[in-house]
Amino acid sequence: MEKVVERFLRYAKIDTQSDDDSKSSPSTEKQFNLAKLLVEELKEIGVSNVELDEYCNVWAELPSNTNKEIPIIGFLAHMDTATDFTGTNVKPQIVKNYDGKDIVLNKEKEIVLKTNDFPDILKYIGQDIITTDGTTLLGADDKAGVAEIMTAVEYLVNNPQIKHGNIKIAFTPDEEVGRGTDNFDIKKFGADFAYTVDGSKKGELEYETFNAAEAKITIKGNNIHPGSSKNKMINSMRIAFELNNMLPTDQKPEYTEGYEGFFHLLNISGDVENTTMKYIIRDHDKTKFENKKALIEKVIEFLNKKYLPNTVNLELKDQYYNMKSKIEPVFHIVETAKQAMEELDIEPIIHPIRGGTDGAMLSYKGIPTPNLFTGGHNFHGKFEYIPIPSMIDSVKVILKIIELYSSK
Repeated sequence: MEKVVERFLRYAKIDTQSDDDSKSSPSTEKQFNLAKLLVEELKEIGVSNVELDEYCNVWAELPSNTNKEIPIIGFLAHMDTATDFTGTNVKPQIVKNYDGKDIVLNKEKEIVLKTNDFPDILKYIGQDIITTDGTTLLGADDKAGVAEIMTAVEYLVNNPQIKHGNIKIAFTPDEEVGRGTDNFDIKKFGADFAYTVDGSKKGELEYETFNAAEAKITIKGNNIHPGSSKNKMINSMRIAFELNNMLPTDQKPEYTEGYEGFFHLLNISGDVENTTMKYIIRDHDKTKFENKKALIEKVIEFLNKKYLPNTVNLELKDQYYNMKSKIEPVFHIVETAKQAMEELDIEPIIHPIRGGTDGAMLSYKGIPTPNLFTGGHNFHGKFEYIPIPSMIDSVKVILKIIELYSSK
């Protein structure tokens, strides 16, 4: 089990950040660096049908070692890291026997993980915790998931007395930019159902996601010398401010939780003449989701009437949908994961994902895929950390799920 830590530390140091602005697949060539390493390790472990395709999907298979008819189970994790914060030159560090105090991540830059800001860390007093050095994200989302699946698979290979059905393994690129399954061959994968190992703290088990859309907005202004601009200048940045203020204040991510959806302004850049904005729109409820999209369209229609036609242009694209409706007909896959955790004395935390996973897209493509925890916290930023015992527990849950289906 200790190999899960060795693997994660090795994977975390490889820069695999994806790029939302790239049109290629994968969005960044550097994701192949981790993919190629995983292919080598899978072959060394001794699994079958190991393959790396042109789109940076890694495939592998652990054949059944029993004549018993058992469902084909898949396990997936994504190799890329988030675009929100740099993933270059990651330097993981291990805090041994955490004492419950604030953790100085970087003394020189005075970057401190404070318990007042992140009180969940106090649950892990006495444990070894992997953190960043304060200058990058850590990449537990989702290299921890990769390491946990790899470790579980190796454990099964080295312990052939544990009976199991056919196990499918896949590692994907570009999940963080919403394109993780764009070139994913469902037939090649061939699982009856699957689990992504892409959740957060220990015990998380998720089968509901947001419905998700992306709104890219361009605003055209008219730049005139400010000394003679009366009734002539159109300041595209001010229109951007106006647009943002017309969206509901209480429907921003910093004010929402649970099943509450939001409009999230990801980035904005511009000058008087041209401004671009990017939003993501999220809601678990399909009707509310459609209403949110309709609202942003109405806001832009209003602004084009107030100013000039085509002053504000919108490119609105759905990204994924709530996978709940696809998982409920085969709810045993959630119940079995819950049973696995309970048998390991892990309290299941079943709640909606306030984000997305490859599982949402896979569920709509025909492979129902709920999400299991990795053990990590504070994803996508410099205060990311993961307790080592939680990683080991994730490996145990994967193995227990396989065992439960083999014993039915």
